[in-house]
Amino acid sequence: MRFSIQLPTDRIDVPDEFLHADAIAPMARCIEAAGCDACFVTDHPAPPRRWIDTGGHHTLDPFVALSFAAAATRRLRLQTHVLIAAYRNPFLTAKAVASLDRLSGGRAILGIAAGYLKGEFAALGVDFDTRNERSDEAIRTIRRIWSEDVVTIAGSDFDARDISTLPRPVQAPHPPIWIGGNSKRAIRRAVELGDAWLPFPNAGFARHVATARIASLDDLRERVAYLREHEAEVGRSTPLEIGFVPFGFRMFDEGRLDGEACRTRFRELEELGVGWVTVSAPVDTRAAYEDWVARFGDEVIAKY
Repeated sequence: MRFSIQLPTDRIDVPDEFLHADAIAPMARCIEAAGCDACFVTDHPAPPRRWIDTGGHHTLDPFVALSFAAAATRRLRLQTHVLIAAYRNPFLTAKAVASLDRLSGGRAILGIAAGYLKGEFAALGVDFDTRNERSDEAIRTIRRIWSEDVVTIAGSDFDARDISTLPRPVQAPHPPIWIGGNSKRAIRRAVELGDAWLPFPNAGFARHVATARIASLDDLRERVAYLREHEAEVGRSTPLEIGFVPFGFRMFDEGRLDGEACRTRFRELEELGVGWVTVSAPVDTRAAYEDWVARFGDEVIAKY
C-alpha cells in the first residue's frame, strides 16, 4: 500500500496557516519525512457560489502549488487529484505537467476526471454535456504531445498543425495518468487510456457529483470486478493500479488518529486491489497538520 496526503490548498478560510510559501514547503517536507509516497492537491478554477455555499471549496492553482512542494522535497510524488482536463486546452495541460515533471526530476502524477460542476464549465466557456468526449480527447492528445516530435491533430475546439511542444517530461514513456470517477464510463476510460483508476466514496451526495454511488466495500468490489472484466475484454496486459479515499472518516475526526482502525481499513481495501490511499488531515492549523502527518507516518505507515 502506498499513501498520498493532501496539501490543504483549499483552506482559504485560514490562508495565514496554509496558503503561502512558508506553509506549503514545510508541509510537503513533513509529508515526505513521514514516509508518504505522494502529496496531492485539488482543482477548481471557477466554482459556482451556490456550490461553495453548500460545502464546496476554492483552491490554489494545482500546478503553482505543486511547484512549491516540488522545490521543497526530493522524493515525494506530486499528484493532481483531480484536474479537470475537459475544460483545459490539452496543449496547456501537457506543457504544465511536463514542466512540473522536468523541474521535479520526474515526480508528477496527472490525476484527472471529467468534472461535475456545470456552472464551472460555463464560466470557462466549455460545453458541460461534452465533458466525457473532451476528457477522452484530452488524454489521447496529451499522450501524443508527450511522445511525438511534431503533432498534427484537430480537436473539439483546437486545430494543431505541425506543432512541436518541448521539453518532454522526464518520466518515460510519460507521467502516469490516473483517471477518476465511479461510473462505468470512467472505468472504461481508465482501462483504455489510463495508468490507474481513482474512485471515491460518495454516500449521500452521489447525485451532486454526477457519478455512480460507492458507499460500501461491496459497492467498490462490484466496480473493481467490472474494471477487471473490461481489462480482459480489451486485452490490457498491465492491471490498473487503484487509488481510493478510505471509508470511515471518523478515524480522522477532529485531528484524532486511530492507527489500528486505519490499518484495518487499509488492509480491507488492499484485499480488493487498492494499492494507493489518499487521505486528508482534519485540522485547522499548520502546527496541527504537521503533527497529524507525523503521527500518520508513525502509527500507520511505519506499522502497516
